[in-house]
Order: sequence, then structure tokens, then C-alpha cells
Amino acid sequence: MKKQNKFISWIKSPASDFWLFVAVLVLANLVASRAFFRIDLTGAHSYSLSESSREVVSSLEEPLGIKVFFSSNLPAPYSGVQQYVNDILGEYKNAANSNFSCEYFDMNKSENQTLARNYGLNQIQIREVKDNELGFKNAYMGLAITYADQIETLDSVTSSDGLEYKITTTIGRLISNTNALSGLSDKVTLTLYKTEALSSFGIGGFSEIDSAVKKAWESVNGRYRGKIEFASVNPDSQTAQELSSKYGIQSVSWQDDSGKTQTGSIGLVLECADKFRVVPLKMQNMIFQYVITGLDSLEQNISDSVQALVAKTAPIAYITGHGELSLDDAQNGAAPFKSLLGDIYSLEELALAESEIPAGVSTIIINGPKSSFSDDELYKIDQFVMRGGNVMFFMDSYNVVMPSGQNAYYQQPQYIPVRTGLEKLLSAYGVETGTGYVMDENCFTQNHQQYGKLNFYYVPMLQKSGLDQKNLISKNLGYVLFMQSSAVDATKAQENPLLNVSVLAKSSPESWIQSDNLILSPLYIQPPADKSKMKSENLAVLVEGKFTSAYSANPSAENEGGSKISTSSHISEGTQRGKIFVAGTSYITSGQLISSDGADEPVAMFVRNAVDYMNGNSDFCSMRTKNVSLNTLRVSSGPAVSFAKFFNQFGLAILVVLSGLVVILVRRSHREKIRLLYNPDDSRQIVHNKNVEK
Repeated sequence: MKKQNKFISWIKSPASDFWLFVAVLVLANLVASRAFFRIDLTGAHSYSLSESSREVVSSLEEPLGIKVFFSSNLPAPYSGVQQYVNDILGEYKNAANSNFSCEYFDMNKSENQTLARNYGLNQIQIREVKDNELGFKNAYMGLAITYADQIETLDSVTSSDGLEYKITTTIGRLISNTNALSGLSDKVTLTLYKTEALSSFGIGGFSEIDSAVKKAWESVNGRYRGKIEFASVNPDSQTAQELSSKYGIQSVSWQDDSGKTQTGSIGLVLECADKFRVVPLKMQNMIFQYVITGLDSLEQNISDSVQALVAKTAPIAYITGHGELSLDDAQNGAAPFKSLLGDIYSLEELALAESEIPAGVSTIIINGPKSSFSDDELYKIDQFVMRGGNVMFFMDSYNVVMPSGQNAYYQQPQYIPVRTGLEKLLSAYGVETGTGYVMDENCFTQNHQQYGKLNFYYVPMLQKSGLDQKNLISKNLGYVLFMQSSAVDATKAQENPLLNVSVLAKSSPESWIQSDNLILSPLYIQPPADKSKMKSENLAVLVEGKFTSAYSANPSAENEGGSKISTSSHISEGTQRGKIFVAGTSYITSGQLISSDGADEPVAMFVRNAVDYMNGNSDFCSMRTKNVSLNTLRVSSGPAVSFAKFFNQFGLAILVVLSGLVVILVRRSHREKIRLLYNPDDSRQIVHNKNVEK
């Protein structure tokens, strides 16, 4: 009992405090070694996984391994990269299921070096300072990612910038190549809507629809490991009308024996959660009779629709045939743009005059057209938008025709206004593109040996204040160049309650529009004398929501006079949400502003972010700019400058003196209180730490 009392007394005594602290510290370390926990206080959450990264590894259906080949004792800053790799892979492991694993290799062993080379990883030279001398060191800094029977590598990982993006997109690509539906929590349903009453009209191929669809579904479902459910529905007249409004599938009308109008449906819909794709399958008038089209390519169309619906690597249709920027031209064309997207997306050229928009396409790009679109082409784009498709418009207000011949050097280019017919679509969606070029005093500049500083007013340089910091496309970016851009007005779209509008990029308040006397030379362009004519102009906007069609009916619909039945597949109101991106220039996709290896340039990041956002990969935007610092300094003037100058010179010193006086007064007051409390009869007063007797 005495021992117990002694122990309790010791616990209560100050002598035990140190040993209790040591015990708690040891226990905390033991817990911490088994439970990984970290708080990320960085502004861009550089050391935390994005939601897309968590999703891609949380439901792996097959073993995924990441093999880490990093040499030891790396000099700064490469040692920091190695630490970041270890930390971020730890985050992946915590978010992943049991199919995720990491393996670290000692690169001092020759067998591990051989293994790295077998994976295709190369030894690189890095700089190091040793014994006050600059030298070089050979090192391995790479990752090998394996999934199923596939291998992808990330070689020469010398920077942490965008590393999470590279890892996640690589893993996503491996999974999509194996099974696009891997790890998907929502079920995917393929539904055939076919009104059986239409069998009496002798429609060619009608009786083969069920067997053809079921055969195609079984084949595709086998590749996706039974993850696609199938259903067949015989809709009545009311249901057919609802389906036409909901999905935009083809409706068929006829009169029954009593003269009453009946409506039926023919369509194939693939659904996942709140998204859907209409698989090409419809009835078409072939002069002599109606026939069912799309039966021969059902399997491919269903597979493509699955990719477009759930995969992050769906192809993008690049519209051609109207003088658009060439994907093969590296200098003046969009070859760098194609290369920029090549790690995830494939740009597939599409001539709208000859083909329909493929089923597997969720985004199309119209980049710098110079000639007119036909009504049929415009209608294809319009109905694509009505079905929830996404369109990126890079619009030029002028076609710049360079002079040719012997005296070409002494001649100015011709600026021919461009009207393509796309203006009709954009206007219906609430967006107007202007004429003329936006000039900006805040622009790209260059020092010339002869002329000094040259201002390229037609190349606005957008700082953070000119970029929407709430939207992931433009967040955390700066120094984005817009060249020869027209203004984009989205006022009507902003007034539409069904649409959400984001002004992604705008010029500074020191901007004006120039549409005459176009001589794009810094030596000839001068800002207007009347500053009241200057104002900020929108250069790129994003509109999201359900749009209204620019057409009341299909402009190329054939007359079905004399037929007992009539068909309609026109969609007047959007069936699901779509996205419209409109930029007033195509130069931001050209080799003049994007270099072949300039993926980290602000312009390239802006364009790439826009493509990712349009394709439902918005998390990729934040991953890409996590460790990017493009903050710019603001130049102040007036009273703010005077205050800052005075404060830096005198303010800090005055602040220190005042703080000292406050401390002295507080201490004096505290001592006086102590005296009055413990010795109120003492007539002495404490002044400045000295006892003075009265």
C-alpha cells in the first residue's frame, strides 16, 4: 500500500513530468509509424491527391505496381524531387485498394540498373556541387508502372511539377486500354427502344434489329467483363414522345385505322448515371422504302459510345474542310497543339461535308476556319450540341493573306474579314464574336537594338487579374498571350438562366478595338488619344448548360409526301448539359505561341486545361498547375506607393519604439498591482525598475 502511495505521489510530483513526457513521445511515434497522417497547408494542395487520382486507384480490379528507380544521395534540388515522389506515392497507397503496390530499388546494385534499362529507363546526367566545384553525376530518376500485361514508364523525373498529373493519366490510360469500365461504381445500361407496331409498314431491316443489337451487345459486353446490362422496351405513343424529348432519339408518326395519330420510337441508348449516348440506329427514307441504318456497325458504335461515356481518353474530332489550321504544320498550323494533347487524346480529322460526327466523340474542335459552312454542316454541329456534345471554337476575325511575288517584302498583308456561318450557331447559344483586333497596352514587349522597346499591342499579355481565378481552366495562371484576337460577347448567354458563363480571359482596362488601318507593326500602332474609348474586352468564354437549337427543323429533311409514316429526329432543346468554349483567336493553338516542347508554358497550359475541362477531366487542370508559380507583381501608384515607401523607411522603426513603450507601461502597471496587493503600506513606488523613496 505504501508502494502504491509512493508511486501516486511520484506521479503527482514535478519529478515525474520529464519521464511522462518521454513515454508519451515514444507512444506517439509508435502510433505515427503505423498510421500515416499529414496536413497539407500549401495553397495549391501540392502534397494531396486530387479526387480523380483517388478514384482511379481506389477500385483497381487488377494488380497495379509502381517500380521506383531513383539513385541514392541525389544533390539538391533533385533530392527534393525524390522526397516528393516518395510522399505522393504514399498518398496513392493510402487511397488505393489492395491491388496497388510500390517497390523501391537500390540503384547501387548492378542487377537493378539492368532491370531499369530493360524497362526503358535511361541514366541521366545531373549537376552537383562537390568540394566547391561544379560537376556532373550519373543517376537514375524514373518510374515504371505495370497493369495487367501493360507497362508504361516515366523517365527523367527531374521535377515535381505536374508529376501527379503524369502518374494519374498514365494509370488511367493503362486501365482504359485494359477495360474502360474497370472500377466504375455506376452500372452501364444499353436500352433498345423499338415500337413493335411499326412492323406492319414493311421497313427494311426492322425484323433484324433485335438479333443484331443483342449480338453486338454480347460481343462488347464480353470485352467489358459483363459490366453492361441490356434491356429492350416497346414504347407506347406517349412514352415515344417522352423518349424523343429526353434522349433525342428518332420518333415515327402515323395514323391508325381510326385516323388517330400514333407515335413510335426507334433508338438505342447507352446510359451511365446521369449521362447517356445515343448509338447510331435509325430509320431512313431510301426513296422506294424506309430502311434501318446502323445495323452493320453496331458493335463498333456501341464500343465507341462506351469509351466516350466513361473513359477519360475519348477521341476528339478536329473539323476540316474550311481552311482550318493544319495539324501537320508546325510553324503556322496546329501541329504543336496536336502534340500537346497526344499523351491522352487523339485528334481525328473530320470532314463534316462527307461524314456524320462519330458516336464515340464527345468533343469537337473548330480551329480557325476561313470559309463558310453549309447548312447541313451547321445542323450537324447544332444537333451534336443539343445531345450534350462539347464544342471548342477558335475563331479568327480576319484571314491574313500574305503578299507574294518579287515585291512581297515591301507589301503589307491583306486582312480579309471572315464570316463562316458559325456566327448563326453562336448567336443562338448567346455568344457573339466581334470584328477587329483587341489591342492592349499591357502586351508583349521586346527590346530592339535600333528602335528600343517595342510594344506589340495586338498581343495582349494577360496577368492573373485578366484570368478567371475561380475556373480550373485559368486558375493559378499568368502571362497568357492572346495574339490577334477579336472580342467575345456573352451577354445574351449570361441573361439565360439555363446557362452558366465564365469569362476565362479578358484584356486589361487599357484596351481598344482596331478594325481599320490594320498594319500589325509596333512602329505603326498607337493607343488612342481619347482614353475613354478604352475598356476591357472578353477574349475567351465558357458557356455550360442546355442550349436552344439554332434551327426549327432539319434544313435538309426530304419531303415524305405520299408516305404512310413520317420520321423526326430534330432536337429543339438540349437533352443534356453541354459546353461551349469560344476564343477570339486560333493563334493560341499555333506554333507561333506554342512550342513543340513547351507543355509548361502558360499559353499551352491554358489551352490544355480547356481541352481537359471540355472532356470532363477538370481535375487534370488542378494537377497540372499544382507546383506552378505564375504570380505576377502589381504595379501600384499614387497614395499607396507613398504609404509603402514611408512605412518601409520609418514605419517599422516607429512601430518598434511604440511596442517597447507599451511593454514598459504594462510591466510598470503589473509591478504596481503586486505592490498594492502584498504591501499596500509601502510608500515607495517603482519607477523604471528603480526604487525611489518619497
